[in-house]
Amino acid sequence: MFNVTRRQALAASGGFISALLAPQRFAVAAAGNTLNIAYNVNLPSFDPNIGPSSVNPTLQSIYRSVFDNYIGQKPDLSFEPGLFTAWGWNDDKSKVWMDVRENVVWHDGSPFTPEEIIWSIQRNAKPDGGNPVSFIWAGIDNFKVDGKRITADVKQYDPVIFKWMAFLTGYVLPKAYYEKVGAEGFEKKPIGTGPFMVDAYEGNAYLRLKANPKYWGGKPAFETVVFKFVPDATSRVAEIESGSSDVTLEVPYEEFDRLKSKAGLKGVCKPDCDLGMLFITNGGVMDDKNVRLAMCHAVDKQTIIKRLLRGYGVRVDTLETPEYTAYDPSIKVPYDPALATKLLAASGFSKENPVKFTIQTTRGFKPKDYEMIQAIVGMWRNVGIDANIEVYEIAKHYELRMTHKLAPVAFYNWGNYIGDPTTSTGFAMWSKSPHSAWHSDDLDAKIGPLWGEKDEAKRIQGWKDADRYIAENGYVLPLLQYAQPILYKSDLKVTPNVSGALQPATLISKA
Repeated sequence: MFNVTRRQALAASGGFISALLAPQRFAVAAAGNTLNIAYNVNLPSFDPNIGPSSVNPTLQSIYRSVFDNYIGQKPDLSFEPGLFTAWGWNDDKSKVWMDVRENVVWHDGSPFTPEEIIWSIQRNAKPDGGNPVSFIWAGIDNFKVDGKRITADVKQYDPVIFKWMAFLTGYVLPKAYYEKVGAEGFEKKPIGTGPFMVDAYEGNAYLRLKANPKYWGGKPAFETVVFKFVPDATSRVAEIESGSSDVTLEVPYEEFDRLKSKAGLKGVCKPDCDLGMLFITNGGVMDDKNVRLAMCHAVDKQTIIKRLLRGYGVRVDTLETPEYTAYDPSIKVPYDPALATKLLAASGFSKENPVKFTIQTTRGFKPKDYEMIQAIVGMWRNVGIDANIEVYEIAKHYELRMTHKLAPVAFYNWGNYIGDPTTSTGFAMWSKSPHSAWHSDDLDAKIGPLWGEKDEAKRIQGWKDADRYIAENGYVLPLLQYAQPILYKSDLKVTPNVSGALQPATLISKA
């Protein structure tokens, strides 16, 4: 069994054999070109592997611009060579092997070596080193280098170790430079091997990057990229409408519809890996299966998507979206208010004698989050559920979830851009994970053995079976897969990324 403690699993939110060498990936740049991005979050730290910022999915657009992952990832979430050109397991999966890309240099011109791969992994693996998912990296050790190939022993088998190498905290840092300047010096002047180099930074204002002329993947399409930190959605709309920025994202859907056809602008809004859901916390009335299932069957997800999100979204009935490897379209939890009424009646509840509890939600964290909860509470009222809405900040949600003190029901947004069920169903529903709200031995018995399952087909089927069991028992209420609205000037070409990471080197170019 994959032995993850609650402390180890603190910030986790994803063998297979290698791919071929990567081709030239980027368009040729025109000298002097500048791309301005009105971005929706600030950058608290440049270290992509240490601290809470390292597991913030929204910051990966910036980190992937400056640093390289061990393994690359395409916009559809499939994997490709990064600083590893090939990778895999030995026959009994007791060892891993990784071929390191040659002729790579750091931004300061110094050569990149296999030893820096080892140093980065071992730094991430230190339990007190500040990496929020150190247990992932601690699973391999005893590294050996033979030319460009690195081998390592598997100390604790993890079927998704290579997927994590394209995921959160999966970046390679410069050993000699970091040890010379220290953490403080690295924050002042970070260097990586990525497509852009840090040129200027003003906290809470902007980050300016310059193209890396020696990048192994080819020079990016823009000489300069400026991330403007604009957390306010109304201000981001003003940035793109006024022409002050060339690209922006995560704007209100009504503004997206208004501006996407405006002269000089275009828009794209495709489903990403974010999933809106309602955590259910065991205890009290939530221990009644009839109540839980009635809650699930009383929610008209499609109407919520159509009326509140202007059709941008995909209804889901498990914690797997269609892009995830364990997605099973046969698992359905239909909208059926008559069934919900019948289930509640079996437990003695009705519109005249409703079941009562509190539901917690953010307001403005995701598009129409509060309005969605208002609509759901109205739907529940029609069948005999009286829920009181409590609004809180997202930081409070994390605090309450960590201590198992969430309200009986709580809204959250879950992301999983390696598409593996361990980082969706697993960490959300296994009681030993601090991300879980529902804790019960029956579910743990189904999830626990899957962490270390070496037969991939059996592992994925096991997660599908767990998802079906969860749906049948109403242990969580998945709502929808979000779509990410992106607005941009019409002389650009923008490719949406299922991960939500808008990367200026690979996804934005001249039309």
